[in-house]
Amino acid sequence: MPAQTEAYEAPAIRAYGIILRSWRERANLTKLELAETLGYTPQLIGQLEAAKNIPSEKFSEDLDTFFKTGGLFVELWKLIKDTRHLIALPPGFSKYLELERTAARIYKFEALLVSGLFQTEDYARAIMSSPLTPDVIDGILQARMERKEAFNRPAPPRISFIIEESALRRVIGSPEILRQQLAYLLELSERANINIQVLPQDTEHYVAFSGSFTILGFDDEPDLAYIEAAGQGNLIAGAASVANCAMRYDLLRSHAYSVAESRRIIRKLMENL
Repeated sequence: MPAQTEAYEAPAIRAYGIILRSWRERANLTKLELAETLGYTPQLIGQLEAAKNIPSEKFSEDLDTFFKTGGLFVELWKLIKDTRHLIALPPGFSKYLELERTAARIYKFEALLVSGLFQTEDYARAIMSSPLTPDVIDGILQARMERKEAFNRPAPPRISFIIEESALRRVIGSPEILRQQLAYLLELSERANINIQVLPQDTEHYVAFSGSFTILGFDDEPDLAYIEAAGQGNLIAGAASVANCAMRYDLLRSHAYSVAESRRIIRKLMENL
């Protein structure tokens, strides 16, 4: 996998880089010396130590042979492989997922696509970025489908989901995949703890154009907001900022169709596919 400009957040990748640097320095080798000895470039050594690249199995085997580690680097590589789905998550999203599992209330607004928590597996697979390898996609899908356990908790969260109408019209994968996705939204909307509302695509309300966001509500902790853009995820904890997101959400809800009318619109969209 090519290097990136920022370090990966995945702990296994960071640990690999720290341990690689430790073994290299204990051997009194520069990056250039180690690279020339193993037949790699010093740039690769630097990228791996800075957690800006992902090691290969062959490279890990070469390190174990050279340093006589007893298989340490191959074990670290296996750990990276086993947690590979976390590599493709936006920075900040892993922490968000931890909080989502314990939230008492979840408020979501989505302007572009059906949000991950509400996606069918086929819909989710269709939107995955093509550069991702099949095993990475499978890992992400597994993690995404596991999020649905929130719907079946003994005390499930109260969920309010507002989605812009054009996102429901956007064909992802195929008309049949979209039809199944719409049917799943209808199924969820029948649950007592889940409200799904459609925001008209011809709305002129400016808040709809300011991006998607989520508010997590807790019984014993302050509420949090989460905003994702340009591949970066940001958790917002400041009371004033969260309150601003809540005000935006209320404005969007006031301009959205009612729950009953939203169901009618979703059914009509299904019929037209």
